[in-house]
Amino acid sequence: MAGGWARDGAVSEQIEATINDELARLKANKRQVGESLTHCAECEEPIPEARRVALPGVKLCIDCQQERDAAFKPRAGINRRGSKDSQLK
Repeated sequence: MAGGWARDGAVSEQIEATINDELARLKANKRQVGESLTHCAECEEPIPEARRVALPGVKLCIDCQQERDAAFKPRAGINRRGSKDSQLK
């Protein structure tokens, strides 16, 4: 496949690099599932029995988890090539 100024295989390398970056990010953020804690790891409040049964390996109480979820911002994808329009301007 012709790639303009790109060398052969450059597109495949870009796709592979994007996939590897995302896999590394997911592995770094992977939670260890084990025994649930009886008290929250952040605020030391008791974690209800129903939550510990429903979510094996839970470490945070509901309030702390909601705060963490609210602070989470999804990562935008990486455009390694840029659009053709931006290259022409």
